[in-house]
Parts: sequence; C-alpha cells; structure tokens
Amino acid sequence: MEESPNGKPGLQAEGRCRRRVAAVSAPALSACRLTLAGVMDAEGRVDESRLRGHIFRNGGVTPSERGLAWRFLFGMYPCSSTALERSFLQEQLLVRYRVMKKKWQQFLPSTVRLQLNGTDAELFAAVRYFDEREAQTLQEAQDQSEEVKDRLAFLELQAQILFERVKFDLEELREAIRIIDKDVPRTNRDLSYYQEEGLGNLLVLRNILITYAAFHPEVGYAQGMNDLCSRFLEVLDCEVDTFWSFSCYMEKFSRDFMADGLHRKIELEAALLKELDPPLYAHLVRDNMERFTFCHRWLLLGFQREFKHSDALRLFEILSCDHLELISQKVDRARYQERLDQKHCTEDGSESPQQTFNTDFTFELFICAAVLLDNRESLLHCRDDVQLIQFTSSLQGRLDLNSTLKKAESHFYNYCKRCAWDYMNGHRRANSIKDEDFFYQLRSLFILKR
Repeated sequence: MEESPNGKPGLQAEGRCRRRVAAVSAPALSACRLTLAGVMDAEGRVDESRLRGHIFRNGGVTPSERGLAWRFLFGMYPCSSTALERSFLQEQLLVRYRVMKKKWQQFLPSTVRLQLNGTDAELFAAVRYFDEREAQTLQEAQDQSEEVKDRLAFLELQAQILFERVKFDLEELREAIRIIDKDVPRTNRDLSYYQEEGLGNLLVLRNILITYAAFHPEVGYAQGMNDLCSRFLEVLDCEVDTFWSFSCYMEKFSRDFMADGLHRKIELEAALLKELDPPLYAHLVRDNMERFTFCHRWLLLGFQREFKHSDALRLFEILSCDHLELISQKVDRARYQERLDQKHCTEDGSESPQQTFNTDFTFELFICAAVLLDNRESLLHCRDDVQLIQFTSSLQGRLDLNSTLKKAESHFYNYCKRCAWDYMNGHRRANSIKDEDFFYQLRSLFILKR
C-alpha cells in the first residue's frame, strides 16, 4: 500500500465513531453500513462529482448525513473505496494516530497535560472529564479479544517503523503548544458539544492540534486553527477521524494561515469587488483601506461567526464541495481545446481572444462580495478601518444563509455570463442560437434547491 509523507495510507477509513471511542469497537465498524442516498453504490463507493453537485444544489446535507459526507468530502475516505475496505483501514488510521500522538508526548512529557494556572473552573472540569474518558478507553482496550489485540499490535509495529525517522524541532513545537494552550480555552464553549461532560472535548481538540503541528512543521500552528478544527471535531465526533480529515483539509488550505496566502485571497476579494461594484471598491480603497483586512476572518474561517451555527456548518460544506470551481475548470479546458482546434485559423498573425474569466475567483469570494454589496450603503458611510471593523462585527450571527447564497449565486452567474459573452464576441459564430443554448446551460448549473 502506498504511503504519503505524513503517514496517511493510500486508502482511509469510515464510520460514525462515538465520542468515547479511541479503539476500534462494534459501533465504529457497524457504521460501514451507513449510506449516502443517490451518490453511493451497493458496495459503498461514492460518485465524487455527484456528491459535490448534491451538496451544492441542495444547500448542504442533512445533519444525519453530515458526518459520513464530510469523511468523503474532505478526503479522509477515498471515494473509490468500498465499505469493506474502509472497515479494515479504520484500524490502520487509528493506530497510526496513536503512534504519532505518543511520539510527541514522549519527546515533551511535560506538555502532555494542559497546565492550569488560572481560576477557570470549566477547564478544571474539562481535565477531569478527559481523564475519566481516557481511563474508560484504556479499559475498553484491555477488554478486546486476543485476535484484535494481535492485529493492532502488528499495525502498531508498522506505524512505529513508518514514523521512526521523524524528528521534531522541540523549540518550535513548544512554541506551538504554548499558543495552542492559549487558543483552545477560547474555543466557543457555548456550543452544546462543549457543555457538561463535553468539556473534555477541549482536551481532545488540544491533542489533535498538537499532533498536527508536530508532524506538519512546515505549517505548525496558527491562530484560528482551533476554531476550524473544532468544526471537524463537532461533526465527526471522533478524535482519530477529526485528525485525518483536518489534515486533509489543511493539505489544500494551509497556505491561508500563512501571510502570503491570506494576502493573496484578500487581493482577489478586492479585485472581484472592483469587477462587481467599482464605486464601492473605490470608496473602500480610499484612506489606506486597500488591503480589505476587515474580510480577513470571514475568508479564513469560512464565515463561522456571521451566520447561526447550523448554517455556518452548512456553508462550510457548500464552499468545500468546490462544485462551481470544478465547473469553471471544465469550461476553461474546453476553451483551451477550442483554441487548439482553431489554431490553424490564426496563422496569419491575428491574436486569439484572451481568457477573461478569472478562475481564482472562488465561490467563497462571491459569498464575501454578496455580503459587502448587500450592506453597500452602510459601508459607504464607513470612513476608516475602525468603523469598518465595528460594522463587520455587528454582522455576527445576523446574516441569512439562503438569501446570501442566492445573491452570491447571482453575482457568480452574471460574472461568468459577462466574461463568456466577452469571450464569444472575440469569435465569429455562424449560429447565434448556440450562444443562447450556452447561457441556458450555464444558468442551469446555478440552481440551488432551498
């Protein structure tokens, strides 16, 4: 089986893990029988394109489907794997995570436990609940059959060999843990997932973040990752699955937590607003507001605080399905093929039309633009960065997701239509009905069911 640099196997695992599961148990393995209606075949393989389209067109999945859908959506489960394959690989992922966590704990034993220096009673309770859960997990492991113990022991030996040569920069890791220990207690404890015994999940979140930072030193830990990882932990309700799903997500978006990546995204948002509303753009770039830093948290955390919690989860999976981005890539490839086919027509030296559609304008940027345009008048009254921050803070929890999605969809469609029209005007078309057919097909891609 092919290995990846971070020790993730070529195929990964499945299942609805319970909150206290830290070893393979009957509930985890029986979850292989769960299905996603309409996108999963009888053996458990998932049609990835249909899954992404289903999420986008239906405005997300139902809460009961979400845990399983996210395991495919974020890459923990390969869509081509069967339910049987995933049941075996669940054990492998679990053991590898255990070995990874144990390795950093052995290097920095003094950081294994959260240091409690304050008077936060909830944190003391969190540690107590976490310790009780760990003791129960240990007992469950001891109660496993000899067959399971032998199989896990073999997988553990494989994992130890895989991670044997991994070395840590202890100073960098200590600094990452220091920041994590400040951020984890700030995670939104108003969520039901962190209420009562759920307080112990704060310590689960801490372990996941430290393990990720230890084995991804090129990324490490940055502020905001706790809120992002918390979203995965709440939905997947399993420490092991959260680690692997979060790691898969970060493979694609880790750059957003670095200065250059986020700066690039803010530049794109400014460029998009300039396309959609030049006067509003001109106002916002006046008085040194050209960096659009007030959009920073929206784009970094996927509008986590601007919508009510259930809608923020739904928006996160809609943005993560990349449905429209994949469509734009297909259109771009089709246009490239068209240019190749017409190459013989440009041998006289005339230039072929240049691409006008910016495929870097992802749907999340249109969501952000929809919010800005919907509050255009208020923004025009903002005269400095302080007023902008005050205004955007006032939006927390007040935005309507369905309305925002429809407006973002409309802006996305109109932008694509204008760019496609500009592109078509650069070609000689014998039949104008083809253009109408194209726009009809384009519009059909944006129909969202509410």
